[in-house]
Amino acid sequence: MIQSDFVQSNKTQRILVTGATGFVGKAVVTELLKRGYTVFAGSREGKGLSGAAGVKADVTNREGMLTAVGDVQPSAVIHLVGIIAEKGDQTFGRVHVEGTRNVLAALPTGARYVHMSALGADPASKSGYSSTKGQAEQLVRTSGAAYTIFEPSLIFGPGDDFFGRVLKNLVSQAPIVPQIGDGHFPFRPVSIQDVAAAFAGALERPATVGQTYQLTGPVQYSFRELLQLELGALGKSKPVVPVPLPLMNLAVPLMNLLPNPPITKDQYAMLLEGSTADPEPARRAFDLPMLNLEEELPKLLGKSAADSKKAEKSSA
Repeated sequence: MIQSDFVQSNKTQRILVTGATGFVGKAVVTELLKRGYTVFAGSREGKGLSGAAGVKADVTNREGMLTAVGDVQPSAVIHLVGIIAEKGDQTFGRVHVEGTRNVLAALPTGARYVHMSALGADPASKSGYSSTKGQAEQLVRTSGAAYTIFEPSLIFGPGDDFFGRVLKNLVSQAPIVPQIGDGHFPFRPVSIQDVAAAFAGALERPATVGQTYQLTGPVQYSFRELLQLELGALGKSKPVVPVPLPLMNLAVPLMNLLPNPPITKDQYAMLLEGSTADPEPARRAFDLPMLNLEEELPKLLGKSAADSKKAEKSSA
């Protein structure tokens, strides 16, 4: 049975955030502090953030999680830990599934629980990332905790990996821009501000207990349109050239033999699936501002755009 003693109006509540030092974690911690919560920043290193005490909280270590939760005695846990590529013993199964199992095992009775999943999470997915995210959701739904699950699409904001690094490198490193297939795969990128507001807002809305929300932005783009937006924000003009899927299907496994492949097999599978959903249920539930990628991207890449223009002038 889902139950919670969490008092939404009490801003003295102690909130433990796992993965607090990551891209999403920092934004969520900032939003919680802005709303007056006492926040503890959980991470493997135990590093604190401005306004939030650091706590050693390695989600892959059950005893460590029990100790961290016992020390903090949180009235709510926001679980954000996730990886986009496997490395060593940090596998999708260990981090997403066993990590979630450990956090849930340590959760105090009656505590509120907010879970970070991903759009497309499905135990039956061909992607190891999406499959383990789906398995983790199953653990949450059967745990008896007072949970809310969020499934975000691509997240954009200062310090994001996709628009700030992956897509930027893709459009910058060659005289042409390679496009996967016909480029029609749909995406609804969501701003980090909207994501952070939703996570914090869930603590203040009892009606969201037991619910799953898909976090997407106000505008849907094809992959080709995202490439063109990135080029425009960087002040570049290059031809976008489709790479046939049969060729990509051969190339991606070979790329994964490299120490740091430009795209992993899981990332490739997720790109082909796209990442889109109706933004309205989450917007209404959490009164989200719904920031627009097209307006925000030039700001995020502003420095890069200026550098790009200087480089183009110097090489002219």
